Amino acid sequence: MKMIVGLGNPGKKYENTKHNVGFMVVDRLATEHGAVFKKNTFEAEVADYFENGEKILLVKPMTFMNESGRAVGPLMTYFGVELEELVVIADDLDMELGKLRLRQKGSAGGHNGLKSIIAHIGTQEFNRIKIGIGRSDGKTVVNHVLSPFSKEEATTIGVSVARAADAVDDFVAKNEFSKTMNRFN
Repeated sequence: MKMIVGLGNPGKKYENTKHNVGFMVVDRLATEHGAVFKKNTFEAEVADYFENGEKILLVKPMTFMNESGRAVGPLMTYFGVELEELVVIADDLDMELGKLRLRQKGSAGGHNGLKSIIAHIGTQEFNRIKIGIGRSDGKTVVNHVLSPFSKEEATTIGVSVARAADAVDDFVAKNEFSKTMNRFN
């Protein structure tokens, strides 16, 4: 079983903001695979589908970004998800807009959602897909990550969200994140 976690903030207010690109990727995957999100008791919305007989969980923590681990840790325990079966998708403001970076481990790099997951699962060694949202001149970090994409940015991010979804599909099909990294980095 694989668990694909998209990070973001719940609610219409945050729907198309830069901090929600993780939600955008798992929403796209759900649409492509006919999966429907449902609320569960682990403070998350979860959808699932099967690929080659394997159950794939798509997860959107409903805890707000800074507490994402509160949902991810218990879900991993409940479903018996191993670390190598976890993929977390998050925004990265230190990367140029639209750039993808896949990693198998690493620090949170100042990202509070990743910090929370690391704290709740007890390790930095998990697969992740980071999508660059760039930095904004003149805006605070909070105002930048919680702002919507401009029309031009939305086009670039749409391509990146599709590529990130393709990377997840590649990992699910081939079951080896290092090879997916080689293809998509």
